[in-house]
Amino acid sequence: MQDQHIASAFDRDIEGVTALIMKMGGLTEAAILDSAQSLVERDTELAMKVRNGDKAIDDLETRVNEEAARIIALRAPMGSDLRTILSVIKISNNLERCGDYAKNLAKRTTVLVEVPPVGSSSASIRRMARDVEKMLRDALDAYIQRDAELAEDVRRRDVEIDQMYNALFREFLTHMMEDPRNITPCMHLHFIAKNIERMGDHVTSIAEQVIYLVRGEMPDEAREKFDSTSYVSNPVK
Repeated sequence: MQDQHIASAFDRDIEGVTALIMKMGGLTEAAILDSAQSLVERDTELAMKVRNGDKAIDDLETRVNEEAARIIALRAPMGSDLRTILSVIKISNNLERCGDYAKNLAKRTTVLVEVPPVGSSSASIRRMARDVEKMLRDALDAYIQRDAELAEDVRRRDVEIDQMYNALFREFLTHMMEDPRNITPCMHLHFIAKNIERMGDHVTSIAEQVIYLVRGEMPDEAREKFDSTSYVSNPVK
């Protein structure tokens, strides 16, 4: 009876921390979409909303970590229960990083509104951001449903994000060579595209945590990367 009581208490704890993860995920999804929309519509108010909203994502990560530490100390989980707690911590960290990249995108938007648009690159960036947001939504659904197959699908789709980024990188180089006045805006756009590509990497890491949670081990195959421009540095904060 005591073991059953402990198990039910652990389940309640997991439900609570999962609710925090879902709230954090919802805010992160919105930040990704809003930051891209602010770029396309040259909306500085929306960009500022994204920047200000990042604190809520950071605060939720802190709460998740504190709750996870409390559960480990109080319940001493083992086996699959311990995997669940460790996965929660890593998922929240990846969500926080995605929030940071969205905030960084919004910061550059406030600079880009001061210069003329460069081709249709903003629309391409928004498509890329939407694809990453869909990946994140599916990764979180996979976590809730303990669906390793859906998580595997998310993991595979990161290749498409890398390919979109590479195409944008080549497009920016062309614009810069055609007109030196495009150099500054294209550099900002490049870092924005790189931020979104990195979001895809973090979403893929979430998917891999789901696979670990369900199967008890990380995926065997190394994930293919098609970012041919990874030598470019990109500080986030």
